[in-house]
Amino acid sequence: METAPTASAATQEPAPTNRWWWRSIVERYEKPSSLRSLWQITNSMGPYLILWGLMIWALQSHHYWLTLLMAPLAAGFLVRIFIISHDCGHGAMFKSPRVNRFWGVIASLLCATPYHFWLSEHGRHHGASGNLDRRGVGDIWTLTVQEYLASSRLRRIWYRIYRNPFMMFGPGAFGIMALRYRIPKGARNKKERLSVLWTNVGLLGIMLGMTHWIGLKEFLMIIVPILSVSSATGVWLFYVQHQYEGVRWDRNENWDFLTQAIESSSYYRLPRVLQWFTGNIGYHHVHHLSHRIPNYNLEKCHRENEIFSRARQITLWSSLKSLTLRLWDEEQRKLVGYRALRMARRSSAT
Repeated sequence: METAPTASAATQEPAPTNRWWWRSIVERYEKPSSLRSLWQITNSMGPYLILWGLMIWALQSHHYWLTLLMAPLAAGFLVRIFIISHDCGHGAMFKSPRVNRFWGVIASLLCATPYHFWLSEHGRHHGASGNLDRRGVGDIWTLTVQEYLASSRLRRIWYRIYRNPFMMFGPGAFGIMALRYRIPKGARNKKERLSVLWTNVGLLGIMLGMTHWIGLKEFLMIIVPILSVSSATGVWLFYVQHQYEGVRWDRNENWDFLTQAIESSSYYRLPRVLQWFTGNIGYHHVHHLSHRIPNYNLEKCHRENEIFSRARQITLWSSLKSLTLRLWDEEQRKLVGYRALRMARRSSAT
C-alpha cells in the first residue's frame, strides 16, 4: 500500500507512479473560484454575442467582407467557450456539479456539441491517452507502421485522406461539428442519446429564430465561417497535444496513467493572446495529470513545480513539424512520416 510522502521526501523526485506524491502537487490547484469562473464566462460569451451583432449589422449593411474579417475573432471566442464547456464537464469550473452542468450545457450548445455525449468520449480519451491498445475513441486515428503495411489498399487510401492536413483541419473538422455530433453513434446509454437529441432540438430552435430574424442564407453566411475556423482550431489543438515529436505511447502492459500524463501530452507554449483564447489548454500535460484543475490555474501549477519541466515543450513554429508525422513506429518508439515505410518494407523483406 502506498503511503503519503513526508515533507522531506516531497523535495525529491520519486517514481512517476507514486500517486500520493503527484496528488500532493496538484490538489491545491484544484480549487475553483466562482468569481473567476463567472468572469471567464462573461468575457468569453459576452464578446462572442456582441460580435454576432456586429457581423449581422455588417452583413445587412452590405459589407460582407467586414463580416468575414470578424469571423476569425468570433471563432477565437468560440474556442474559449468550448474550453469552458470542457472544464465544466470535468467539474473544474465550480464546486457545484449542478452549476457546472448548467454552464457546460449552455457553452456546449453554442459550440454545437452535445454535452454529455462528448464528455463520455472525452473521458475515455483521458483514461487511454498514449495507450496503443485502447485507441479509437475521442482521439486522432493513428496506425502503427506494421498495421498500415498489413492494411488493404482501400484502407491505406482512406487513412491517407483522413490524415491529410487539408482534410483533417478542413472538411473533416467542420464535419465533426456540423454532422458527427448530430448522430448519437457510439452513445453508450440513454443520457448520451438524449444529449444529442436535445442539442439538435436547441440548435434547430436557434436556426429557426435566426432565420426568422435575418434569414437562413444570412445566418449560414455568418455561422459557417465561424464554425470552419473554430473547428479547425479545435482539432489542431487536440492533434498537436498528442501527436508531436517525442511523444510517448505504450502497449497496455507498459502503460501508466501518471507517466503518460506527462510524456504523452505536450506543453504547447503559445503567444499570450493565443494562450488566452485557448484557455491555457497548451498546458495539456498538467491537465491530463489532473483534469479537476480549472484552466486559469494550469499555468500556475506548471510554473510552481519543477517536475513539469519534463514535459515536451513545443512552440507555434515547431508544432508545424507535427503535420509530417503519420504513423507510430513501435521499433523506434516514435511517430514517423510515410517515408519510414520504405525502410520498414526493406526490413520485412529481409
